[in-house]
Amino acid sequence: MAKISITFPDGAKKQHDKGSTALEIIKKDIGEGLARAALAAKLDDELIDLTTPINKSGKLTILTFKDKEGKEVFWHSASHLMTQAILRLFKTQNIGLGVGSAIDDGFYQDYDIKELHPDDLPKIEAEMKKIVNEKQDITQKDVPKKEALEFYKKDPYKTELANAVPDKKVSMYSQGEFNNLCKGPHVPNTSYIKAFKLMKIAGAYWRGDSDKNMLTRVYGIAFPDKKELKEYLHLLEEAEKRNHRKIGRKMDLFSFHEEAPGMPFFHNKGTFIFNKLVEYVSGIMRSRDYEINKTPLILSKSLWHESGHWDHYKDNMYFTKIDDRDFAVKPMNCPGNVLIFKTKTHSYRELPIRAGEFGLVHRHELSGVLNGLFRVRCFTQDDAHVFCMEEQVEHEIKDLIDFADVVYKRFGFEYHVELSTKPEKAMGDPKLWDLAEGTLKKVLKELNMEYKINEGDGAFYGPKIDFHLKDALGRSWQCGTIQLDFSMPEKFDLNYEGKDGKKHRPVMLHRTILGSVERFMGIITEHFAGRFPLWLAPVQAVILTVADRFNGYAEEVKTIMEENGLRVEFDSRAESVSYKVREAQLQEIPLIITIGEKEEKAKTLTIRTLDGKLYPNSKITELVDKVLENVEKKAIKINL
Repeated sequence: MAKISITFPDGAKKQHDKGSTALEIIKKDIGEGLARAALAAKLDDELIDLTTPINKSGKLTILTFKDKEGKEVFWHSASHLMTQAILRLFKTQNIGLGVGSAIDDGFYQDYDIKELHPDDLPKIEAEMKKIVNEKQDITQKDVPKKEALEFYKKDPYKTELANAVPDKKVSMYSQGEFNNLCKGPHVPNTSYIKAFKLMKIAGAYWRGDSDKNMLTRVYGIAFPDKKELKEYLHLLEEAEKRNHRKIGRKMDLFSFHEEAPGMPFFHNKGTFIFNKLVEYVSGIMRSRDYEINKTPLILSKSLWHESGHWDHYKDNMYFTKIDDRDFAVKPMNCPGNVLIFKTKTHSYRELPIRAGEFGLVHRHELSGVLNGLFRVRCFTQDDAHVFCMEEQVEHEIKDLIDFADVVYKRFGFEYHVELSTKPEKAMGDPKLWDLAEGTLKKVLKELNMEYKINEGDGAFYGPKIDFHLKDALGRSWQCGTIQLDFSMPEKFDLNYEGKDGKKHRPVMLHRTILGSVERFMGIITEHFAGRFPLWLAPVQAVILTVADRFNGYAEEVKTIMEENGLRVEFDSRAESVSYKVREAQLQEIPLIITIGEKEEKAKTLTIRTLDGKLYPNSKITELVDKVLENVEKKAIKINL
């Protein structure tokens, strides 16, 4: 029998019979453990089913639930499981099947069915469990498009999808009585999907077009075992307690209004936190020799053509006319800082020029994806653009990575990095892209930083290093980015005078650390569950008295604390102390100071922190010193 050569990720090579499946190869060469965990495979760069016959030599990668692509295969298979269950339960109806897919956290499927309600979800889950227990094989076959169109002649959505396939044949998957137009891959059989939960029902327009039919979208989550599902549902409960929108309302930090959809309104306390974040990052920038610029919100349409944003980003931009000329509200800060660079001739002695800007940008996001401070239509990017010589690039990237490391550790974040490479619609010379990607890889290697490759997710003008933060609940948030750009200096004809007296082209680095101040504020609100460190807390302490006769001493304490720069409130309402303590705790005020007869006589304080610790007999001067020391160190935890 003809042989094929299979190369494993560690470089090992083994010979196998032509037509062997990935599952057979795993069992023979690796073992039953991986075979049980395997969900799909990749032959070179092609995703395949574990049961697909392999007829050519290549590199074989096994995908499990630990892999991003493995999760996507698993969740896509779960969407098929859900659809089969729904078709069984609603078999008397002519259900049109829209798009179904894996998403970041689970899966969804769209249905043209009006009678589906949240109360139906438990019934659907029960039917899904039956199908899992039936252990139905999931198989793939290519069928003539004509045959598929005949099969879907009563389903306008699948008919449209089938017609869009350019080939004469289309891929179909079957499990039991259920057949679906799908390119796959999928898990081998339904028993793999052992634990799942249908989360919610929502509306979704076909193809995302509001002029087309509104379909019913069902969202779900699935895991290979019940323990992981239980942990995930617990995480959701904890995340809901930390929901930054709820905390924002409770603490009076920010709000949203229909008069400006997707655009946050920061209240006094929220503005304080916002400004503190800007002040913190600005301080580091000053210490690292940055200039901080401010560029206009509206710039000429011609500039966006020149920068390339018009061709790559115009669908996400807002436009206006001024004096019969076309202008656009900026979605990014880069072109404005490029214009500042061009205002004078630069010498090589000036480089690198590190130009920062906390610039307000606007991007048109669809209303359905808006999500508190996490997804908005206007936000402030903590941008910087580093103009440097080619031989300075590696040093500057290392400096930016160190900058990010300092900031993230300040908030107690662990993080990992991903290298995002050339996208399909990229701008510039392919050779420069290769150079840029190679440079980023070299720097990461020299710093001994582990990283993942995120194929095709770079900016349209250059590859990038993205920072993904891990919060207190273990969730991942993409925040900072470092983008290496050889293209924009070319498009804007940027120059500097070199040692030889001739003009040379600078390299441009784009970077953010927080990402956007608004989104980062949402992230840390959930990370700290509203219990901000003392240096960030809008109100650091509240003073409560057990009776009005102690208000005079409370006012003295408040004055001393305020004179030392502390942010203090005095709750003098005629309520019980327990009530006022509870109110302060709901406002997440870090220090709750109680004053009664004992404290007034001894000129002391009783201090309660949000973690329930009590510090009786505290001296006011000692408290002030401790708080100031805590603020100076920007400590995460209060140390009294």
